[in-house]
Amino acid sequence: MGFNCGIVGLPNVGKSTLFNALTQTQAAESANYPFCTIEPNTGRVGVPDERLEKLAELAGSGKIIPTQLEFVDIAGLVKGASKGEGLGNQFLGNIRETDAICHVLRCFDDGDITHVDGNVDPIRDAETIETELMLADMESLEKRIANMTKRLRSGDKEAKAEMALMETALKLLQDGKPARVMEVDKDDEVRFRRLQLLTSKPVLYVCNVDEDSAAEGNEFSAKVAAMAKEQGAESVVISAAIEAEVAQLDDPEEKAEFLADLGLEETGLTRVIRAGYKLLKQITFFTIGPKEARAWTVFDGAKAPQAAGVIHTDFERGFICAETFSYEDYVAGGGEAGAKEAGKMRLEGRDYLVKDGDVFHFRFNV
Repeated sequence: MGFNCGIVGLPNVGKSTLFNALTQTQAAESANYPFCTIEPNTGRVGVPDERLEKLAELAGSGKIIPTQLEFVDIAGLVKGASKGEGLGNQFLGNIRETDAICHVLRCFDDGDITHVDGNVDPIRDAETIETELMLADMESLEKRIANMTKRLRSGDKEAKAEMALMETALKLLQDGKPARVMEVDKDDEVRFRRLQLLTSKPVLYVCNVDEDSAAEGNEFSAKVAAMAKEQGAESVVISAAIEAEVAQLDDPEEKAEFLADLGLEETGLTRVIRAGYKLLKQITFFTIGPKEARAWTVFDGAKAPQAAGVIHTDFERGFICAETFSYEDYVAGGGEAGAKEAGKMRLEGRDYLVKDGDVFHFRFNV
């Protein structure tokens, strides 16, 4: 699996329309009123990767299995969510379970679709949700700090380290900054993740624009892009309406022609995936054989045994080495045999850092 991304936003910004298009389902009801999504809907989509298709072709693989990306469509949020307004408590609980936030912002005018605040302003909308998440984090930290006093009196070193992290995070939030901008020492990374702060999650802003603005964006999406850059976040432009139409087309050539007529080279899904990988520092490796060609996802910085463990825990536990080809060498050799003849196969050990596009055969013994 790639990663789990929660689709959030104010009511009527296009969350459920986007979810339906991305997962090519109608699991989430789209309607022109708040809270039409009551329970979080979850959908998985295969990650498109031209490299996997090429590798499968060279190996004559019987089956192609892409890595997957999971989306969770979460109920719309309103002001006061941190105090339980609307579906606030449920919203906050659902988003806490996700790896990243895919924040959909309405960047189009349409008199037929009501806006919860009366007019379109994506920066204000982003700040509304960010504020609610920050308030929820502050409340959580204040409670935990108050409960930590007893452990501190006992001289608990772990408690002291946790308290220092919580106090730093709380001060940051009180200054109006999200927890994700906090500098955390490597030794504290696990402790920091255990805090499960909502504003520590990476954010991808998805600018939902009208069809005419899908290729270049508009003044609304330009403002969001500037905001994202300032925050160290990512942003993409997408038209949920177009994605919904593309999702109905089964023929690849028909899809390509449809997109070309709109001045688009790829679907919004592809852009969201690419931005999501960049956001969470995900990379892809491949296992290729006659039965199947398969893509796998691992975090950037993972070592060979960890990549093996993504396939099966026994592979990591009994890891010996990894027969390794780069994607480029595999293709240049016309497949595994040719790449081996050209001396391009490498035997990599436990300390090898996985590179995006690596093709592996893992040797293990348990």
